[in-house]
Amino acid sequence: MKLYRDQFIRYIEEDRLIVSVKEARHLEKALASPARVIFLLTGNIGVVKRYVQLFQQEGKLVFLHMEKIGGLSCDKEGMHFLSSYLKPTGIVSTKNSMIKLANRLGLLTIQRLFLIDHDALHHGLQSVEENQPDAVEVMPALLPSYLDYLRSKTEYPLITGGLIQNQEQMKLALCHGARAVSTGTPVLWKELPTDVKNSYCTL
Repeated sequence: MKLYRDQFIRYIEEDRLIVSVKEARHLEKALASPARVIFLLTGNIGVVKRYVQLFQQEGKLVFLHMEKIGGLSCDKEGMHFLSSYLKPTGIVSTKNSMIKLANRLGLLTIQRLFLIDHDALHHGLQSVEENQPDAVEVMPALLPSYLDYLRSKTEYPLITGGLIQNQEQMKLALCHGARAVSTGTPVLWKELPTDVKNSYCTL
C-alpha cells in the first residue's frame, strides 16, 4: 500500500500549485512557497538526498524527476537506490518501465506525457492505463481543450505544466480540469491560485 497518496491528492486539490525546482539557486524560494508538493528536477546523487530532506523537514512531499538527477540511472538498480536511500515521496518520469517499478516499490508515481500530436496523445493514454500511475502530468499546459478531452478519458488526477508564464494561464488550465499546475517560474510560487481553489471554475 502506497504511503502518502491521500495526502498528495488532498494537497494538490487544495493548493492547485506544484513547485517545479529546476535550479539549485531556487531551493530557498521553493522552501518558502505555500505549495506543499515539490517536483525536483535539479541536483545529482551527491546532493539530492540533502535536497529531499530539506523539503521533507518542512512537511512538503517531494517527487524526483528520474531523468533530471545527475548520476541517477534510469534502471532497476537506480530505482532501488532512489527508493531505499534517497527516499522521496515518489517520482516523475516519462518512462513506462520506471513508473511500473516505482509502483511495485510503493513509491507514488506521476507519469509525464508530452502532447506533440494525436499519436502521442493516443499512445500516452494507453501507457497511463497500463502503468496505473497516481497522477498524470500533461505538457505543455497551454492546451486547455486537450485537458477537457483527457479528463473525459481517464480517471487519474491530471497535473499540467510547461510554458506557464502568469496566473491567468494557470487559471485557464485549472478551469479546464487540471487538479494542479506545476511551474518552474519562481515568481508564481509565492501564492496559491486561490480564486479557483477547491473547485473547477467556469469560463
